[in-house]
Amino acid sequence: MFKFDVIDKYIVDLLQEDGRISCMEIGRRLGITERAARYRLNKLIEDGVIQIVAVVNPRKLGYNVNADVFLEVEADYIQDVAQKMTEYEEISYVAYSIGERDVSLQIYAQNTDEIYRLVTDVIGKTPGVRKTITSIVPKVIKDVHQWQIPLSVCNITKGKKNRQKTITE
Repeated sequence: MFKFDVIDKYIVDLLQEDGRISCMEIGRRLGITERAARYRLNKLIEDGVIQIVAVVNPRKLGYNVNADVFLEVEADYIQDVAQKMTEYEEISYVAYSIGERDVSLQIYAQNTDEIYRLVTDVIGKTPGVRKTITSIVPKVIKDVHQWQIPLSVCNITKGKKNRQKTITE
């Protein structure tokens, strides 16, 4: 597991605010050198803790309808069905589920007719799918890219607690 401290957390927080922020600016804001900021950022990326990616806003491209779709799938088909769902460009999220449903999907479409067509004519007819449950999502309040690393993950020592106060004040 990655040894994570409060400086790493604040680097990630700054990148979530502005993914194009320079290491010089990160260092300035956190009171560390540009070199230290660059080293920490590269370590976060190399160790797979973070990725630097563009986040697309589907609504700005005319994909104004978002739906969560939950699938009940025959046990022997769960992996095959989940893998098949990754092939459809309208589906932005695919995951196995534990509980009442076996596979969870998120779909973006231009209108509800497209959602209906995909769910009934494609997903529902996929071998192994027994049942679909669809919920139209009128508004997303917090998305996955907005999740912030909890302070409890950070290895905080007495010296770093004092530095943390300085950074957050």
